[in-house]
Amino acid sequence: MLFSLAPTTSKSCRAALVNCHKLSLCRPRRELSSAAHEECDVVIVGGGPAGLTLASALGSSQISSQNLRVTLVEGGDLSKVRQWSPPPGSFSNRVSSLTNASQALLKDIGAWSHVDTQRTAPVEEMQVWDGVSDARVTFSASEIGLARPQEGMARITENLNLQRGLLRHLEQLPSVQLVEKTKVESIQRDAEERGGWPLVHLDNGKVLRARLLVGADGFNSPVRSYAQIPSFGWSYDTQGIVATMVHPPRGAFQSPNTTAYQRFLPTGPIAFLPLSPTTSSLVWSTRPHIASALTASEPAVLASMINAAFRLPELSLRYLYDRILEAHAKGTPLTHAEIQQEILWREQSHAIDPNSAYASAVVKTAEDAGIPPADSESVPPLVASLQPGTVASFPLRFNHTETYIGEGHGARTVLVGDAAHTVHPLAGQGLNLGLGDVECLARCIENAVLQGGDVGSYTALMPYAQERYLHNHALMGAMDKLHKLYTTTFEPVVWARSVGVEVLNESDSLKAALMMTAGSQDHKVDRSAFGWNLAAKGFEGLAAGASAAKFLSGGVTGMIATGLQGLFKAASANAAKGN
Repeated sequence: MLFSLAPTTSKSCRAALVNCHKLSLCRPRRELSSAAHEECDVVIVGGGPAGLTLASALGSSQISSQNLRVTLVEGGDLSKVRQWSPPPGSFSNRVSSLTNASQALLKDIGAWSHVDTQRTAPVEEMQVWDGVSDARVTFSASEIGLARPQEGMARITENLNLQRGLLRHLEQLPSVQLVEKTKVESIQRDAEERGGWPLVHLDNGKVLRARLLVGADGFNSPVRSYAQIPSFGWSYDTQGIVATMVHPPRGAFQSPNTTAYQRFLPTGPIAFLPLSPTTSSLVWSTRPHIASALTASEPAVLASMINAAFRLPELSLRYLYDRILEAHAKGTPLTHAEIQQEILWREQSHAIDPNSAYASAVVKTAEDAGIPPADSESVPPLVASLQPGTVASFPLRFNHTETYIGEGHGARTVLVGDAAHTVHPLAGQGLNLGLGDVECLARCIENAVLQGGDVGSYTALMPYAQERYLHNHALMGAMDKLHKLYTTTFEPVVWARSVGVEVLNESDSLKAALMMTAGSQDHKVDRSAFGWNLAAKGFEGLAAGASAAKFLSGGVTGMIATGLQGLFKAASANAAKGN
């Protein structure tokens, strides 16, 4: 859970603290320690969402902005982000699901008002189901106790929209210096007698001497390399496909396009994320060779396969993959007419009603749709086309550093966001974990300033590592296990996971606890330990019952029950500590 950057002290007490420490905090600034060194209190490397948010948080804090010199260094040309102005109705293919907790942080620092919310969409409901057994769980904002259910459990936002908003906010913060189109050439350690501060050498000839160096510079982080912080992880045998999908609007007898859909297939999950009444974003994780063949096909073929992937039984999807791979290997990709004929034949073989929402061989227009079938809400709208130029693919990996704070040679360094952790996108939590890092680090820096401490010291940074590392590791581990759990078709495992999903779908307390763990509540809501303990105890009963039933050997059931039970117990412990 994200908290306000402002401490809970009253305004009068905060003013007294500032005045009390004014002499110790407002140290005279040295313009240059030498002709080549520019003194900085905080240097942030990386102009992505995490780095920009941290700079905005420090710049908008009265305590930090009055006492810290903050510099953000970005190698790219951010003017392209500032000037980003897509045509009406078109959307970027890289989006994030911003939880209410992440939105609350952005609102607290004043950045959310600069984001174009007309280009965002709330997620009022989520439907997640097993592609083998069809076991389904539904999360609804109106059913899990949200204070403002109409605002949804999360909000789908284009990454460029968020970055542009953060840059507009930074333009109003004079305490933050933004250095763009400038790359970090090397990072060295200053002499020991000068404190051993990091010296950041830029390709424009400048050298920044940092009291605290923050790595927000992504997976291949130069700051992490300088700090000699090891990491562990692996590449998944999956490739991510993204695209912007165009589809007919929901009909008058249907709910609006505010439902997120995700189907777990043995080859990887496929997700449908709403952006507007007629546009949604695709995130499809699948095997690399399948991803290569799909993205090499004409867009209409990929659109048809997206529709089929949400509807056809897994057996038929395997058949379609084989047909596409065979044609791709021969250099004669299937045409749209051919793939549609194959899909129609598979639908007929499974006796799928052509008037059902599970029929995708023919995409009807809004005028032709008429009264929707009874099962129309069970699957996403049929994709009519893909926005030109939005189909892209990238590898997926898991990576976590062994620590977030540098020591010894790499002292006075700290990592946030993808520089510290990279996770599978199946739960859409990558950016939210990074924003959680930012909120916590900004709070720790502000507390160090209030206490007259050294913002780059190990003592000042330790609370950040203690709070964020275990929290991130638990969620990352849960997502990794979830990915592995759903990539098997082994019948006992399919049975066990299906039973778990069906029981979860019947338990409002478990669903509420799970969504609260994922940040659906903003940081202003009192998430008391009572709710978490109720969810944990509820699952203890479920685990005991599953063990008693003895339908399976204890191995599979025990693994699933213990993992989920541990997740809720961890959430309960976090709530009890006030996290």
